[in-house]
Amino acid sequence: MTETRQETSAENLIAEFDAERPARRLSGRTAALVTIVAMGLSLYALNQTFRPGPVLQYRMAFLAVVLPLVFVCYKARRGGPDRPGPADWGLAALSVAVCGYPLVVFDDLIRRAYAPEPLDVVAGALLTLLLLEACRRTVGWILPAVCVLFAAYAYYGGYLPAEWELGHRGYDIDRIVAAFTMGTEGVYGVPLDVAATYIILFTIYGAVLDYSGAGRFFVDVSFAAFRRSRSAPGRTVTLAGFLLGTVSGSGVATTVSVGSVAWPILRRAGYPREQAGGVLAAAGIGAILSPPTLGAAAFIIAEYLRVSYLTVLVYATIPTILYYLGVFLAIEMDARRYGTRAVPVDSGSPWPLIKRFGYHFSSLFVIIILMALGQSPFRAVVYATLLAFALSFLDRTPGKENRLTPRRAVQALAAGATGVLPVAVTCAAAGTIVAVVTLTGLGLKAGSLIVGLSGGNLAATAVACALAVLLLGLAVPVTASFVIAAVIIGPALLTLGVTPAEAYMFIFYYAVLSEVSPPTALSAFAASAITGGNAHRTMWATWKYTLPAFLVPFAFVLTPSGGAVRALGRMGEVLLAAAVSALAVAVLAAATGGWIAGPAGLIERGLCAVAAVLLLVLSPWPVLAGLGVAALALAVHFVRRQREAHT
Repeated sequence: MTETRQETSAENLIAEFDAERPARRLSGRTAALVTIVAMGLSLYALNQTFRPGPVLQYRMAFLAVVLPLVFVCYKARRGGPDRPGPADWGLAALSVAVCGYPLVVFDDLIRRAYAPEPLDVVAGALLTLLLLEACRRTVGWILPAVCVLFAAYAYYGGYLPAEWELGHRGYDIDRIVAAFTMGTEGVYGVPLDVAATYIILFTIYGAVLDYSGAGRFFVDVSFAAFRRSRSAPGRTVTLAGFLLGTVSGSGVATTVSVGSVAWPILRRAGYPREQAGGVLAAAGIGAILSPPTLGAAAFIIAEYLRVSYLTVLVYATIPTILYYLGVFLAIEMDARRYGTRAVPVDSGSPWPLIKRFGYHFSSLFVIIILMALGQSPFRAVVYATLLAFALSFLDRTPGKENRLTPRRAVQALAAGATGVLPVAVTCAAAGTIVAVVTLTGLGLKAGSLIVGLSGGNLAATAVACALAVLLLGLAVPVTASFVIAAVIIGPALLTLGVTPAEAYMFIFYYAVLSEVSPPTALSAFAASAITGGNAHRTMWATWKYTLPAFLVPFAFVLTPSGGAVRALGRMGEVLLAAAVSALAVAVLAAATGGWIAGPAGLIERGLCAVAAVLLLVLSPWPVLAGLGVAALALAVHFVRRQREAHT
């Protein structure tokens, strides 16, 4: 009974705090209809992997199913009824009509993209409005407002003062709507393609893993792995967040799912509410940064760079290790600062669990192995999904409830499709912004403006770009934040000689880190709801845990060895860059955590901060200087502790 209450509480918290806003709790015939349609969407996506059809028609058909599902599955307002009303069904029917229209007249539509007929404009305008409403329902009103702002810029650009350097000749409604809905640069562009190919396949995979019991196993094995030290509870939460993130794909969902189980243990260990919330939120957001699934924006990076997804995973490996190193070090410091204690958990040794349920790990390894052998990520994740499905029948728990019987398999396929709905409409809406940037040349203009304001200095430009991405990420989801920043802010870095891979990875990390940045850190607010701590103090605690990760992306763009941090180059260079970066993260963790061998004073913390910055330059002389400053910080710290011990 207690477990049921915890699960219900977790569901409610996810519904309340997830940026991917909660769907209705459907029942009866409506639930059955949605399940059938969603399962059909999943099967359609799987079929596209092995029997691919025309790309643009597939994107159109995909959106023609996604958009009506959103109006049926998502409430028009918070607190609205769970049962769809006539307006919802009307919008769903209209969505089918306007999304189906381009499929019916596809050949003619493409030919007249630069001279649309009135019916094309009406259908495209309705599609844009429906998409903005669907986006509002799933991720809030800010992203639709940003889309409207960009559309206004496309229309009124001719009225902007010449000295602003952002003006253009202006475009009429017909041309703007055509750019949005009659080509591959707008709604049906790369972001939607990524949602319709990569992301839906991974959400199906995550749903199959979840229904096969992998999520519960990942939490259980994490609790069993660390049992006997005072920092074990914090380590357990972090490991559970890393493993569970492969299933949930959401920072907030991971935070809540782990927190509903782990908060009682953290409380018994002696963690203050706000610090416990910080641990939970940092573990949750790490899921978006962690291979093999990363976040949705990582798939877009692969498409933009025209490289394999495995290459992006390689880029992310060292930064991910550095992120978790920073979190683990902060946990160790807080365990000593707050005098936390070991908590006996009735979980036994992890080995019996792994022996019994370790097959859940196999599909994760299969994805990496198949991509390394040259398989596309599409086929790799489909094969991994089939393996997870087959292995579910190894379940020997009482009742064997984790076996994917036909009924549960249908539910998993439907859950995979409904899980992609918020991401799909976000990607489609972000496509309208890409269309405006392409139509008006805004990307190059904004890039030149940023570079000009930064005086052409790469370091100043990188700081300005990081701040811009963080501010953008406070208002819109990670995926949309990345897409917008890539086309508007990215050119500023490219202008100064940064490679596309370095620029996109820099933007990706800051888009993700915006999830834990004040003042709207959703994962932190969700964690504070679990622990009952002060939301803003929890947010600052989370920021402290993740702060080392905010500096690592600068190594991508500012240092000669930035490629080595992305695991490019000779093995010796990569290992050396990883070791120096790890030392920089450790020193920065001491600065932010205020602990070395004991409480650190302001002088030691300041010296550690300077040492971390110098080390992350990853050049010989700055690294030597950083080592010297770090040694000085240690010397000051131990001298001060000896004096305090004798007084």
